Amino acid sequence: MKLRCIAVDDESLGRKMLEENIRQIPFLELVKTCRNAFEAMEALQAEPIDLMFLDIQMPGLLGTKFLASLPKKPLAIFVTAYSHYAVESYDLDVVDYLMKPVSLERFTRAAYKALEAFRHRQEAPAPPAETEPGHFFVNVEYALVKIPIQDITHIESMKDYVKIFLAGQPKPVLTRSTLKAIEEKLPARAFMRVHKSYIVNLDKIESIRSHQINIGRHEIPVSEGNMDELLARLNYER
Repeated sequence: MKLRCIAVDDESLGRKMLEENIRQIPFLELVKTCRNAFEAMEALQAEPIDLMFLDIQMPGLLGTKFLASLPKKPLAIFVTAYSHYAVESYDLDVVDYLMKPVSLERFTRAAYKALEAFRHRQEAPAPPAETEPGHFFVNVEYALVKIPIQDITHIESMKDYVKIFLAGQPKPVLTRSTLKAIEEKLPARAFMRVHKSYIVNLDKIESIRSHQINIGRHEIPVSEGNMDELLARLNYER
């Protein structure tokens, strides 16, 4: 078992220390190093992350505020030079709180605590559907923007970016992510990937004609292989 992790620190020396320590632990896999919370958000959107080593005192957004903003949190270990955030960290249910400079021995103990917490999380029963969050956050031009799930009409993929279209908003929210990463944040009962580049909110569909969905002024293609499933989910029989 390996824990996929990211290291987040605005100082190059801090990132280097985290990289070196992570590579010493056989069950840790370093996916990416990040200079701030916004880069960390991009990493979380791009692929599954099990564990974050997270600095607190960073420009733009504190590590504590960043962690608190995540509706679906990976395991987290704070690595900081400041002790006065310790009480706040307990409310965030972090695995450990490491004070810089961190010895390899202390880092290793924290890593094993994370491994044990990950195993417990894997063994725990899935939460009931009614506990699904009603929103998630995305990184937009170095700010975290809240996306209410019920307001999403559809989502379009554009290479390394996605456009999230919201009811009542003339312009979509553009964020650096993948369609797959955004899809994992959505309730499967309400959303469907109808094309390799599009996800739609089934409740927002106004009409369908010739493999094309209409939502307001938007026309969304439906792949041939997805049409039967789409009609079935809309309770329509041909």
